[in-house]
Amino acid sequence: MSSLCPFAKGAIGVGGVCPMKSSEKNKESNNNNTNKEGKEEKHVEEQKIGPATIPAKCPYGYDSETFKLGPLSCMICQALLYDSSKCMPCAHKFCKVCISRFRDCPLCGADIEKIEPDTDLQATVDQFIDGHARIKRTQSSSDKGEETVDAQGKVIYEDVSMERGAFLVQQAMRAFRSRNIESAKSRLGLCAEDIREQLKVTEDSEELCSQLGAVLGMLGDCCRSMGDADSAIKYYEESAEFLSKLPKKDLEVVHTLSVSLNKVGDLQYYAGDLQSARNYYARSLEVRRQAVKEHLNASSQVIDLATSLAKVADVDRNLGEENTAIDGFKEAVECLESLKLDSSEAALEKKRRSVLDFLQNQLTENSSHVSSSPA
Repeated sequence: MSSLCPFAKGAIGVGGVCPMKSSEKNKESNNNNTNKEGKEEKHVEEQKIGPATIPAKCPYGYDSETFKLGPLSCMICQALLYDSSKCMPCAHKFCKVCISRFRDCPLCGADIEKIEPDTDLQATVDQFIDGHARIKRTQSSSDKGEETVDAQGKVIYEDVSMERGAFLVQQAMRAFRSRNIESAKSRLGLCAEDIREQLKVTEDSEELCSQLGAVLGMLGDCCRSMGDADSAIKYYEESAEFLSKLPKKDLEVVHTLSVSLNKVGDLQYYAGDLQSARNYYARSLEVRRQAVKEHLNASSQVIDLATSLAKVADVDRNLGEENTAIDGFKEAVECLESLKLDSSEAALEKKRRSVLDFLQNQLTENSSHVSSSPA
């Protein structure tokens, strides 16, 4: 991933310089004839290299390698500002959700008397997202070089920049970890919108379907954290829909698909709809069974399989199917006991041990229940 301003990629004809930096372009037009020959040679070289490889410093301080955003980032969540606000009287600026948790300014320690929205700063952040972190629509040969605009004169975007996608997802993850869920949801929503637009052009793109499936799953996590179970289920189901279209050779796709199905099952389980929960758990189990068959040496898949067996068995027990539940718990135990991990897989061993302890406790509880039952 380069450290260039993404706007430079769309800056054909301006030597890869950020279009926001128009003053520098004006300076170039006023250069004397002495430097003209050298600049023409440089321009020819830039055309050979391509504008995306020409160093260009974004005036907003964007650096896609380190994701340093300067004045556009919140010191608390370390992500792009969302619902920009300033605490008074010191006027230091943060995301509204972030600063609302404090009584004193985290930067200067001053008492916060009130919090005011900073609409101008938020407008700059929005401009940054729509400009510096986005690539303009690819034009056909008939209108090449012209911006495409809709009826309201707004620029339409088409192609998904991996750099933009990575940027938005990272900002979302930072915000999510800091419990700024609205910010995370907003960034992921933009990313999903980009990918959906591109899928209209390349419907069968496995890469785009994989990306969208992952982003939709994260949107589901945001809704779940916000207590919106219905929206979470909608996103998880749509995530599973896209991921189900893909070949199950990629273990990351398999894992994301099975997790999305399990999360729908979890939400249905806690809502009291046990039969629906079992259906989703069973679908996840089938995906993981197939993955273990195709990837015999993937230890993580064996642990995932045991986890799914445990989930289905737990629901069976709650549905009164005790014998079926015991069979499921025992199969899961056998999977984990036969799994041999080496010293380099300490994290997996910890997870294996945790799931195995749970399963053995379930079997122990059943034995105690049977022994204490009347003859």
